[in-house]
Amino acid sequence: MNKKIEFPKNFLWGGATAATQIEGAYNVDGKSLSVMEMIPFIKLKDRKDLSETRNLTTQDLLDSIENKKGLHYPKRYGIDFYNRYKEDIALFKEAGFKIFRMSVSWGRIFPNGDEEEPNKKGLEFYKNVFEECKKQGLELMVTINHFDMPFPIIQKYGGWKNRKVIDMYFKYAKTLIDEFSEYVKYWLPFNEINLGVLFSAMGLEGDSNKKTLQEKIAGTYQDLHNQFVAQAKFIEYAKNFDNTMVGCMVADATTYSIDCNPINVFENQQKEQMKKFFYYDVMTSGEYPSYSKRFFKENKIEIIKEISDDQLLKNNTIQFISFSYYMSSTIAKENTEMTEGNLMKMGKNPFLVATEWGWQIDPIGLRYCLNQLWDRYHLPLFISENGIGVLEELNESNTINDDYRIEYLGKHFEQMSEAIKDGVNLFGYTMWTPIDVVSAGSNEMSKRYGLIYVDYDDYHKGTGNRFKKKSYYWFKNFMETCEI
Repeated sequence: MNKKIEFPKNFLWGGATAATQIEGAYNVDGKSLSVMEMIPFIKLKDRKDLSETRNLTTQDLLDSIENKKGLHYPKRYGIDFYNRYKEDIALFKEAGFKIFRMSVSWGRIFPNGDEEEPNKKGLEFYKNVFEECKKQGLELMVTINHFDMPFPIIQKYGGWKNRKVIDMYFKYAKTLIDEFSEYVKYWLPFNEINLGVLFSAMGLEGDSNKKTLQEKIAGTYQDLHNQFVAQAKFIEYAKNFDNTMVGCMVADATTYSIDCNPINVFENQQKEQMKKFFYYDVMTSGEYPSYSKRFFKENKIEIIKEISDDQLLKNNTIQFISFSYYMSSTIAKENTEMTEGNLMKMGKNPFLVATEWGWQIDPIGLRYCLNQLWDRYHLPLFISENGIGVLEELNESNTINDDYRIEYLGKHFEQMSEAIKDGVNLFGYTMWTPIDVVSAGSNEMSKRYGLIYVDYDDYHKGTGNRFKKKSYYWFKNFMETCEI
């Protein structure tokens, strides 16, 4: 396009990853298996239908403890970041990154969750990573829990339904900020906290096979409350540290009514309320919004609280909002054609194109989303995930001519710039992801997001070597010129 766009000089550009999708070394230095590392790879007949992986329950995971013959568990291997982090961080710096968003593996620090003391080997690994980022001049944003609860907590305590897990999480989170506050300014207690109600493999009570659908829904909201309390406890403690900011991370997606029928317009409003605004509202105000109380009443959901919970939430709200944005969708009361979208089914939009996985591409929807969040909350905003997953193979020159990724990123960057001109306080962006990783939802390497290609297939056959794609050089040039 060769079009110059404007961003503030101090804007934080970078990339985002997750421990369970990149680190590997699942059985090294005392680490326990995480919930996500219990999910085997399932070769899907239809890439646009993730129901086989989405509907895994706690019992399915329990059945996977003994590795079944022939099954592969991709997240146990990641992309070997555990051994190659220096190489990868150097590539991020070379591309022009100013910030690196990463997560810590809970199971490396407290393998069983209930230990009295943290695992020193785990702390040592992350100190080395953070030192390398500091050496390369990269700011850090750290997600404390990115879909990777230690599986022993599920086995012994049942996951987030047990309030004992609040204290386990707090001990873990407190350890991280005590050890690493000099390296990390930005903290995210949970990744895409709203997906826990929709996606089963996250340590939530709603997973149980023995419960009715209504009981599962009620259980997940109780577990979510316990996560809100755990987050508030961490925010309260983080106030003891200077130059520290605690935000949230929500899976966002702009939704439009399928038409101007008032029934569908109101349906869209209600879906927005309970699928995303509910989470922002609780974390920014410290209170459960009125519309959620009606939802709970009509769905026979009772949130069991301790006396101190409400005051704790009220006194400890987030300082900034971060969110993922990949696509938009349409909403109708009934009879709408559905497609995939970040672990959830979404309505098709006839005006948009979609990826092989059914994710609808909508850059203008990002500007809409940014204005919506700024108008509603007036808190600094940070886009913590945004990108496009595509099937890719190296060409004879050991690169990939991913013009589609360049177009995707360029159009989204343009709309971000427009939102800033609209008056939105957007202070940073980390793409998902700077380097190919194991997909969170489909559990495969084939779905590639990175500017950097990693030579592994879905069964981790390959060298693991890194290769720069065309988009890598494009992004590096963008960092120097602001031209898309």
